[in-house]
Amino acid sequence: MYEPTIGLEIHTELKTKTKMFCGCLNDPEEKHPNVNICPVCAGHPGTLPTINKKAVETVLKLGMALNGKLPETSKFDRKNYFYPDLPKGYQISQFDKPLVMGGELNGVRITRIHLEEDTARLLHETGNMKHETQKNVSSFKFQVSSLVDFNRAGVPLMELVTEPDIKSGEEAVKFAKELQLILRHLEISNADMEKGQMRVEVNISVGKNGERGTKVEIKNLNSFKVVGDAVKYEIERQSELLEKGEKIFQETRGWDDVKKRTVSQRLKEESHDYRYFPEPDLPPMDLKEFDLESLKIEIPELPAEKRKRFIKEYGLSEGQVEALIEDRGMAKFFEESVSESEAEEGEKNIKLFFNYLTSDLRGLMVEQKIAFDELKITPENFADLIVLIAKGDLSSRMAKDILKEMSLTGLDPNKIIEKGGLKQISGDDELRPTLEKIVKENPEAILNYKNGKETALQFLIGQAMAKLKGRGNPDALKKILEKLIS
Repeated sequence: MYEPTIGLEIHTELKTKTKMFCGCLNDPEEKHPNVNICPVCAGHPGTLPTINKKAVETVLKLGMALNGKLPETSKFDRKNYFYPDLPKGYQISQFDKPLVMGGELNGVRITRIHLEEDTARLLHETGNMKHETQKNVSSFKFQVSSLVDFNRAGVPLMELVTEPDIKSGEEAVKFAKELQLILRHLEISNADMEKGQMRVEVNISVGKNGERGTKVEIKNLNSFKVVGDAVKYEIERQSELLEKGEKIFQETRGWDDVKKRTVSQRLKEESHDYRYFPEPDLPPMDLKEFDLESLKIEIPELPAEKRKRFIKEYGLSEGQVEALIEDRGMAKFFEESVSESEAEEGEKNIKLFFNYLTSDLRGLMVEQKIAFDELKITPENFADLIVLIAKGDLSSRMAKDILKEMSLTGLDPNKIIEKGGLKQISGDDELRPTLEKIVKENPEAILNYKNGKETALQFLIGQAMAKLKGRGNPDALKKILEKLIS
């Protein structure tokens, strides 16, 4: 049985105002190509880069959050290679003196975290078939063009490299997901894989009896599912080749999402192939000049600690906690909403808070394409709504309608109820006259219920709700109906 040895390299675009070495905007949402560019990030001769201090602080903060070691000095280097998306013909990166050494996450040791600049974006366009006739010979040519958008060129790009401690695709996915959560909690990157803000590369080899085989790199995996699938496939591919006595080549492979397999791209380069040398236009950095204590204080409660606390304080299940902390804004809104209720009420209604937040409110936000920092509903107003539901003043249907109105207007639920006369009717004296009339008007349904058809009772409740314009308490209606019919 062959055992895999797996290490990860994870690239993340940082959320800074400007690019890494110039003053151009770092705006991943910019739709127009070649807008956020200047002579520096476009690689014009004679231009000089300057270091983005915020990007450096961001990487140092992550290093401290992962218990990494920060050196006294760090520097940038030139990584030389040619590709159309690299405007200077080299990339400013870090080689032997990265910003962070060591650290640990999910039991996986971290080798280093360093900072570099991202490349431009290549767009490949395929045109229509073009028919050409020359010397009575017909031929078809498929027109293809490649375009370069330099908006992304020079964006601060952090690379985290792990030790080869991972043994499966599941472990690789778990590590990458936890890192994404931490990046979002630290607010240093949105780490959206679909938008290319976080890209995973896998180094993998298989061997027997603790021996490591030939390392193969799988580049640019852009979803957690693809990471898991690519690792699983590559373990099987390498194991089958070794079983046949064939050789595994050290190479770079990509993922074919259509055929669900890795494909060879090129032979793997070694570090000497890039001819690293110190970047002559940027001075070495003395990290003692950074306010590391202030950066450490800025580190919020991280996902691992938040999980333990949420389970202990709120009695939530592991699955419920995961649903909350996947979005730092949602976890914060949940806590603030619960705290707005009286302690006893908040504790009693935890399930209602969780369900209406993760299902109904979250659904409205997806529909309106907004985040928690754009939400018009305050935690206090959301807490008021939950208390009204818990007291039985609102039915589930009414609560959903009021919540939607709150999301559009930002109004207090009590004002919406007062304005629309929406308060739920639960009193016997208020409901009985309507139900007596319903019973009198529907003798056939009464007979069906007495003959054992439970659906007849639901029909009668529905008739009453229609007359009450949805304001009747379903539980109260049921109890009174059962007394009237029996």
